[in-house]
Amino acid sequence: MSALQVILLLALLIFVHELGHFLAARLQGIYANRFSIGFGPVLWKYQGEQTEYALRALPLGGFVGFPDDDPDSEIPPNDPNLLRNRPVMDRAIVISAGVIANLLFAYFVLVSQVGLVGIPTLNFEPGVKIAPVMADSPAQAAGLQDGDLVLRVNGINLPAQRESLDLLKDEIGRNPGKAVKLELKRGDAQQTLDVTPKATKSATGEDIGRIGVGLASNGTPFYKRPSGIGNVIGEASNRFQMIVVQTVKGFGQLITNFGGTANQVAGPVAIVSEGAKLAKADPTNLFTFAALISINLAVINILPLPALDGGQLMFLMFEAIFRKPVSKRIQDSFMQTGLVLMLGLGVFLIIRDTANLLPK
Repeated sequence: MSALQVILLLALLIFVHELGHFLAARLQGIYANRFSIGFGPVLWKYQGEQTEYALRALPLGGFVGFPDDDPDSEIPPNDPNLLRNRPVMDRAIVISAGVIANLLFAYFVLVSQVGLVGIPTLNFEPGVKIAPVMADSPAQAAGLQDGDLVLRVNGINLPAQRESLDLLKDEIGRNPGKAVKLELKRGDAQQTLDVTPKATKSATGEDIGRIGVGLASNGTPFYKRPSGIGNVIGEASNRFQMIVVQTVKGFGQLITNFGGTANQVAGPVAIVSEGAKLAKADPTNLFTFAALISINLAVINILPLPALDGGQLMFLMFEAIFRKPVSKRIQDSFMQTGLVLMLGLGVFLIIRDTANLLPK
């Protein structure tokens, strides 16, 4: 049941994104003749006064269609309410509204989580948890495993406090190419492993060490009730800011260190699998999962890449600067090439993630 919950949640996030585009158009009086959730064969559709609403077989995307280039449209090509005939700012609002909708939804989810469930808190215990261990990473080569608990690094204790996570990160980061001694607990046994961090370039050009693991504070989670509406809004805002910053940093590392982080890119199968695990462990995890994925959708879509909202905004920026639109031929070629690449990447990630889930 948890996997179905995650799939429905992803469909909801797609609906929120497309609804942002749709409402931004309709509230400005711009024609929108199609609103579709999913791709592929139509499972259900309803023809409204101006718009056809449809639900399709593959709930991994969606789109809002405009009659601008519809050969069957009866709207005159010079109608001021066609999207292409609107000023640059009107079009920019429509294109960026999906991203804004996902960010607003993520914030609303975090406010709901804090208000209804409480503030996620840890009773800190000594050590730092490791999970996951990336394939072909220095950590895997050294023998580290998911679930290991690091108690000391280079003889330095990791006490029961939040700062232990940063302490371990800093010690690994300042030793690129040098062996780092980790004293850890695995099950009921303790052992010592030496791992040599791989040198990677930071944003400032410095060499920093990476071992290819996820790190988490050790402790027993519980939810603390907020003291009032101000506490709810403040805590939700802090969590929202933290997730946005970490997401942007993650995409920045993907660009600056593609070879080292590309294997961390997850497709829909892996997202559903991880979400299902979180929901099974604690249904309230779906709040954080929903906010995280919604913010990721927003950040991905704002990137200036073909077939994404950011790619269309880039063309609008050129139009605003040079006072004339980029030729339709260039735009179509750019978007079609990007769509093929995005679909190809999607198929690759689905196959790869499915293979990773199969028993070895």
